Amino acid sequence: MPGTGRLRPPRSLGAKLVLILTGVGLLGATTLTLLLATVITPSFNHLEHTAEAAHVARTKAAIEDLPAKVESAVRDYGDWNSSWNYMAAPSRAFEEESFSTLAMVNLDINGMAYVRPDRSIVIARWIDVAQEADVPPMRAALIGAIQRLDFEGALQGRNSAGFYLRLGDTLAAVGIARVRRSDGSGRPRGYVLMARTVTSAQLSTLLQLEASFTAPVNQVTVTPTSSRTRIAVPVPGSDGHAIATAAYSVPRDLSMLGKRMLILAVLASTLLLAVVLLVLRRMITRLVLQPLHRVERHMGLVRSSGTLGLLTERPRDDEIGSLVTSFNSMLRQLKDLREQLEVQSFTLGRSESAVAVMHNVRNALNPVTTVLSQGLDRPAALDRTTIDKALAELADHSLAPDRRAKLAALLAAAFDAIECEREDRRAQLCVGRDALRHVLQIIGEQQEAAHERPPLATCDISDIVAQNATIARYSGENSIAFSFPARPHWVLANRVILSQVVGNLFANAAEAIAATGKGGGSIAVSIHEKGDKIEIVIRDDGEGFDPALAPTLFQRGFSTRPHKSGGFGLHWCANSMLAMDGALEVQSDGKGMGARAILRLSAAPLADAEELAA
Repeated sequence: MPGTGRLRPPRSLGAKLVLILTGVGLLGATTLTLLLATVITPSFNHLEHTAEAAHVARTKAAIEDLPAKVESAVRDYGDWNSSWNYMAAPSRAFEEESFSTLAMVNLDINGMAYVRPDRSIVIARWIDVAQEADVPPMRAALIGAIQRLDFEGALQGRNSAGFYLRLGDTLAAVGIARVRRSDGSGRPRGYVLMARTVTSAQLSTLLQLEASFTAPVNQVTVTPTSSRTRIAVPVPGSDGHAIATAAYSVPRDLSMLGKRMLILAVLASTLLLAVVLLVLRRMITRLVLQPLHRVERHMGLVRSSGTLGLLTERPRDDEIGSLVTSFNSMLRQLKDLREQLEVQSFTLGRSESAVAVMHNVRNALNPVTTVLSQGLDRPAALDRTTIDKALAELADHSLAPDRRAKLAALLAAAFDAIECEREDRRAQLCVGRDALRHVLQIIGEQQEAAHERPPLATCDISDIVAQNATIARYSGENSIAFSFPARPHWVLANRVILSQVVGNLFANAAEAIAATGKGGGSIAVSIHEKGDKIEIVIRDDGEGFDPALAPTLFQRGFSTRPHKSGGFGLHWCANSMLAMDGALEVQSDGKGMGARAILRLSAAPLADAEELAA
């Protein structure tokens, strides 16, 4: 209902199929999206994690490679007789040869120092390799770092080690080695140290991407963002703890590629599903819906025109072709049945017409039978023998005056009774004559009209009710009191047929009164004008009927009294009222509550009614 907010399902088959196909398409697109998401996204995420792990491994290798190179160089100086002798007796010649700027440039180091076991420095130097010049501040920073450095802790029992060291704001890759003879013998006389500065530019060159050294972190961290992944790898010091962090970010190309591939796959699959659904919809419309619509239009044409023409359709071997074949077969059968029904209807119509005439003639003859029965059964007002004796006595001149007066009074009363009886019998014979005239009129009307629709004319329903009420008084042995309006009410009807309908309804009411066993009853008729309609209500106080039986009362052969055969009166009355553009309705409040017969007819035009009334 409007305003409830509930969606109504579509009524047409086409709309239902479109709705089903749309639902299947949406479900298929959603399922395919989820399937692709569970396959593509994890795969590319795995590839991205593998690439990130490769970046971390390459960064660790680059970080470990620089101290390893410095360690390799410093190991040569540590296991060298010249270094071992120098630590015992420092000489300027060794320093000029091994600590020269050219030697340090060739070694690709920035700082170098010899340190005694007590951490006292024999010599320390720091140069700028690019400018090949000493850098005193860095030399001082190197000396300070050496004094803080735990050489044995860094070596951990080995002869050499490599690590990173902070020299102020400079990060350096440092290698240390014990000073021994070239063959590794002899007690170490101290340590030799070499350092190479490591810059963000060098790290970027090694990693082939933009990198920098930041504050130290204790473990590798990989932090993804929407478009890039930031990687931070700790740079270990002499004790293994981080002294700096190599940090850089790489684009999330693989995940972005996975997302693009997922979007493209979803769009392509959705487009493919849409194309498939569109093709299916067109094919269903062409192969199913359009033939069904043609069948529906042909059925509508058959319904509106009544012509049972066959449906012309191209031969098909599928279900639609079978449907068209079955439909045409049904039309052929219906055409044959219609022809048979028309023949049977004509025969049945003649039979029912004859039955209707006989039924109405029987109702019209009932008063004649009653009048004749009452006339035959009525005793004479005065015995003929008594009258003859009275006349004989009166002929006697010697009869006493008082006796003569009594006999004269007796004869006068007898003649009055005979006159009253004759007038009463004359009135009854008039009723019988009217009933017989009504019978002849019914037969004559039937002969003239046959099955044609009765002609309608303006007639006074009040006069028809009064005439039938007079006749209905003699329709049975029960005493029935009638009441009906005297004012004319003009309706459009066939007077003879309407009189038969009213007579039938009065006869039914009389039978219902008789069924009560009370020996009498009443029938009241009221007439109401309702717009262009006239409503006639015939109410009786008879036995009534169950209101549930009202829809079946007009069925042919149905009767509320099981002992009575026939049941044709109300069926004929209802059809006759319909033939006069009227209607008949029968109501009751229940058994023992009486019944009401309601007739509705069109009111006659005012001009015709006034002309007839004048």
